[in-house]
Amino acid sequence: MKLRRVEIAIVGGGLAGGLIALALHRARPDVSVLLIEQGDILGGNHRWSWFASDLDPAGAGLLARFRTTAWDGYDVRFPAYRRSLNTRYVSLASTDFDAGLRRELPADAILSGRAVAALDAGGVTLADDDRISARAVIDCRGFAQADGLTGGWQVFLGRHLRTPRPHGIARPVIMDAAVTQHDGYRFVYVLPLGADEVFVEDTYYQDSPLLDRGALSGRIDRYCSRHGLEGDILGGEAGVLPVITGGDFARWQRGQAADGVARAGAAGGFLHPLTSYTLPFAVETALAVSAQADLPGDQLAALLDRQARRTWRRTRFYRHLGAMLFGAAQPAERYRIFQRFYRLDEKLIERFYAARSTMGDKARLLIGKPPVPVARAIGALARTGPPLQGPPQ
Repeated sequence: MKLRRVEIAIVGGGLAGGLIALALHRARPDVSVLLIEQGDILGGNHRWSWFASDLDPAGAGLLARFRTTAWDGYDVRFPAYRRSLNTRYVSLASTDFDAGLRRELPADAILSGRAVAALDAGGVTLADDDRISARAVIDCRGFAQADGLTGGWQVFLGRHLRTPRPHGIARPVIMDAAVTQHDGYRFVYVLPLGADEVFVEDTYYQDSPLLDRGALSGRIDRYCSRHGLEGDILGGEAGVLPVITGGDFARWQRGQAADGVARAGAAGGFLHPLTSYTLPFAVETALAVSAQADLPGDQLAALLDRQARRTWRRTRFYRHLGAMLFGAAQPAERYRIFQRFYRLDEKLIERFYAARSTMGDKARLLIGKPPVPVARAIGALARTGPPLQGPPQ
């Protein structure tokens, strides 16, 4: 068994873990950090997108280290209308995330392709029995269990294509819901990554975590055919994310906790419960950790635990909206909720995605002709939602 000593060990090289490592290195290069990832690529096989308004200057500065694609505005499409909005939209591929971290971090700060057998307040034991001793351990591994939570799922399959000729799409279509609905709220997401490159993703808000790759792939084929987007497949992604509508947060935390080990990322509760967005929360957490780099491990764990509970409290409104989405709207009619939402003020929409809705925003979202029956909406809020069963591994 080999023994290595660092000050902070981060387990999980996805978005949360990678950004914490980067923020620590930028703020405190004197603190030794090790980012441990079982896969070969940091960030896995994924694409993260966000509105520029989601981040403050410090957060934007942290993300500026990565190669991204950005557009000055985006479009949405629904059966009743189409709309163009002007908020700047940004996207980051995991390949560029990996390249950026390897460029910015010292070579000895990354340990990829190594599985973790166990972790505790004193360090990390790898699958080959090598031991990493650390003053503080941060668990940033992905969402694995949801015992104590209720809600539904966001399921998606994406495809990166190179078209034989320029596709002519200038702006992203972040929500094309003018498509056939299947067993939940369905929309297609289209990102023009270059003159002849496009990313097309089929997404569903559904009751189960089932990802039927064959069915979704066929629907992408038909969508691309209708829109003249056939081409060579360069890559793709698939995923299942929780849409949390309620539950016992303390029980969920206890089910995952290891004494003295800090938790971050989606599995720590740092996500938007309705959209499943994690990037603004990951940036905020990374900056918070970098500002407290000298804390002992147990104090850092307590700090992130308090921050997670604050996040749970401040996102309660979005869980209520999710409960109405899943509990009050028939699956084929769920699109009406988003169709109404995207008619609202553009700044309200920005604040919603950043989980910073004002009291006025919340009132505006609830006042007016409801897109679901009022009695069903009240009933959805009054009853306990279905338990989240863990996504397939």
